[in-house]
Amino acid sequence: MSRLASMADLAALRARLAAERQPSRKTVKVCTGSACRSAGSLKVAEALSRELARAELPAAVRHTGCQGFCQLGPLVTVQPGGTLYGHVTPFDVPKIVDLTLKRGQFISHLACRHPETGQPVRSADDLPFYSGQTRLVLRHCGMINPMRIEDYIEVGGYSALARVLQEMSPEDVIASVKLSGLRGRGGAGFPTGRKWEGARKAKGERKFVICNGDEGDPGAFMDRALLEGDPHAILEGMIICAYAVGNCREGFVYVREEYPLAVQTVGIAIEQARAIGLLGKNILGSGLDFDIEIRRGAGAFVCGESTALMFSIEGKRGMPRVTPPRSVESGLWGCPTCLNNVETFANIPLIINQGADWYATHGTSGSKGTKVFALSGNVRYTGLIEVSMGISTRQVVFDIGGGIQGGKRFKAAQIGGPGGGCVPEEHLDLPIDFESLDSIGSAMGSGALIVVDETTCMVDFARYFLQFTQQESCGKCPPCRIGTYQMLRILERIVEGKGDKGDLERLENLGRLISQTSLCGLGKSAPRPVLSTLRFFWDEYKSHIYEKRCPTGSCSALKRLVIGPDCVQCGLCMEVCPQHAVIEKQDGFAIDPVVCINCAACVTACPMECILEDTGEERTHERNRTVCPDH
Repeated sequence: MSRLASMADLAALRARLAAERQPSRKTVKVCTGSACRSAGSLKVAEALSRELARAELPAAVRHTGCQGFCQLGPLVTVQPGGTLYGHVTPFDVPKIVDLTLKRGQFISHLACRHPETGQPVRSADDLPFYSGQTRLVLRHCGMINPMRIEDYIEVGGYSALARVLQEMSPEDVIASVKLSGLRGRGGAGFPTGRKWEGARKAKGERKFVICNGDEGDPGAFMDRALLEGDPHAILEGMIICAYAVGNCREGFVYVREEYPLAVQTVGIAIEQARAIGLLGKNILGSGLDFDIEIRRGAGAFVCGESTALMFSIEGKRGMPRVTPPRSVESGLWGCPTCLNNVETFANIPLIINQGADWYATHGTSGSKGTKVFALSGNVRYTGLIEVSMGISTRQVVFDIGGGIQGGKRFKAAQIGGPGGGCVPEEHLDLPIDFESLDSIGSAMGSGALIVVDETTCMVDFARYFLQFTQQESCGKCPPCRIGTYQMLRILERIVEGKGDKGDLERLENLGRLISQTSLCGLGKSAPRPVLSTLRFFWDEYKSHIYEKRCPTGSCSALKRLVIGPDCVQCGLCMEVCPQHAVIEKQDGFAIDPVVCINCAACVTACPMECILEDTGEERTHERNRTVCPDH
């Protein structure tokens, strides 16, 4: 394509692409996002191309970004008709070409199943996983080829930029973003329009725009999927931001080194946009000069914090600094800097094209729009979802997610990753928005939503997240460096059955102190999983400390193996025990709990399967009977 010199050139290109499009032409869309790639989707795409050529069918194979239903990958969608197949392998390709593309037949054993009826479902629209969503930010993911700028332009891409440059002043853009009610999707939820307004008012001959794609939360892959599946939407949002804040000629997309596909996709998108005049000098003949570079992070979790991220771009060690001054006043290289999350920028073209009033109709009074979540854990269906703000956890878990795996009972949903908190069963109907989650000590965070069932120990669950944040602490401020270490030591003692009276109070006091005195937002939010589980699962903590048992049987140090009444006294357990914990008594064999290390060698050796796990339900308060305040 030739360089676009004006808004009219962009409109003409879009019209030409639309004219060349053949709606009736059959297309096979193959998800080639990271999740489906790991399941072999590239081989499926190659097999489809070969089979279509052999069959001489006039159909096209289109690589797309994440289609959302990651659990069923590789995903293949046949258009027109929207027939969706999951777990597709190269072996299935001849059947798809022959039966579906040639004859229009439906292959039921490749289809997704309805969670209630168990019947095969032909279209994604008929699956609760998709029908329960409101896909605004993800509107192009799984639909277009992210490696082709033509696909993005054809579906209306860069029309928001053209409208801004042609019809709106920078103040109009900021006013529209403010009116929409968009809040930052990186975790803190700061109003985006106010941030842009602060950056515009800041004095400086040189300003920067940064897209924060440093997604380090366990269980989070929302930003990665957006960068891989719709990179031009993020670039378009950044260019509009640069126009709005003024005096901005340079931008950066900061991506984790662990996201090679995202780095590749965004890099190609930048080159394509630059080649046709959507980046660089005099964009669309408007006089706007703006270009974007990629900066790759080395994987430090703390670099997700804005000031640490900017130090990293400058080539320094990524460590937070004291604020104020805020980044919009003094950020990258001391210049005013407007930094937003990937998902935040992806919302901007939508707000400009559809209008701030339309956008504000989605969500709640204080939390407008939608939120993209990475749904994972013990839920039946996992993947990438987008829902309106204000939806309940129950709707997400049981309608979109299909309920708990294996028919087990829901226990909690951890929202916001290591900086978030849990939503227990009693709050299943609580709306998911910034204010509601904050009211129960949780947080939206970046959008990781991990569901756990009744078999999960919440004490060990909190220990896992605290261990992550403690290891990722930059160590700059003592509250985070020392406080999280002390909290982790207490939690480790508790899960090992060595908890003491007063440990719970110590955890609460330390958690509040760290939250109040840490330097950056990551340190302030580090104790939240512990404080949240203490609030809703206090009895589970008490069982570990005072009864020396884990109610779920998950903590190996608190497990006790016992020999049941079916023992035939063959002695094999005594022979294989490496610790000589199996002792012979007058009435049979027994296991010494003091010596036993729970290696389970005896369980494997027992031919009668009579060595059982005793989690302590029938031996309550065997020790410390007088210590527990409830007795």
